[in-house]
Amino acid sequence: MEHSMRATLRFAASALCLLGLSGGHALAQEQVAPFKFAQAQPMPSPPPPAPQGRPNTFAPGELINEGHRFFGSVSRGLAEVVEKAVSRWGQPNGYILGQEGSGAFVVGLRYGDGKLYTKNAGDRRVFWEGPSIGFDSGGEGARTMMLVYNLPATEAIYQRFGGIDGSAYFIGGFGMTALGNGDIVVVPIRSGVGLRLGANVGYLKFTPNATWNPF
Repeated sequence: MEHSMRATLRFAASALCLLGLSGGHALAQEQVAPFKFAQAQPMPSPPPPAPQGRPNTFAPGELINEGHRFFGSVSRGLAEVVEKAVSRWGQPNGYILGQEGSGAFVVGLRYGDGKLYTKNAGDRRVFWEGPSIGFDSGGEGARTMMLVYNLPATEAIYQRFGGIDGSAYFIGGFGMTALGNGDIVVVPIRSGVGLRLGANVGYLKFTPNATWNPF
C-alpha cells in the first residue's frame, strides 16, 4: 500500500513537471512571436547636384580671349575693362563683335554693324545707329565688342538703348560705356583710331537691317 502511494506521488510529480515545462515553452513562444525582423528598405536616391553657375553665360576668360583675337593684340587694358564690366553687371549671356564709325561736334552720329553671339540661342546679324549730344568733338573708326546682359531672346536686341550715367571707363586704349533698356544692359567696349573727348549722352538703336535713320 505504501509502495503504491509512493508510485502514485512520483507519477503526479512527473505530470506536474511536464505540464510546467509545456506551459513555459508556450509562454516563451507567445513572447517571442511578436518580434519579427523588418524587411530591409532600399535607401533613397541622393538628390541631383545643384547646377554650377549659369551655363548660358560667358566667363571673363572667354570674353578676354575672344577680344584679343578680335582686336588683334593682347592688351592688359582690354582685360581690365572686361573685368570691370563683369564686376559691375556679372557675366553676360551674349556679346557683339563689329565695327563702327562716328563723328561729333557737339552733336554726333554713330553707325555700326556686327554679329550677336550667344551660347544656346543662336547668332544674329545686327546693325546699330544713334545720336549723341554733349561736350565732345572728334572722329572715330573703331572695332567694337559689346557685352549683352539679361537678353531673354536674340530678337530682343532690336530696340533702342539709352546711356547709363556714370558708366564711362577708360584704360589702356580701351573705353567702356553702358546702355540700358529695362533689364537688358549693353556694354560697348571700343578701341580704334581717333578720339571722342568729354562726356556724351545718347542712345543706340539696334536693327536687323542697315539704315541711315538714327532715330
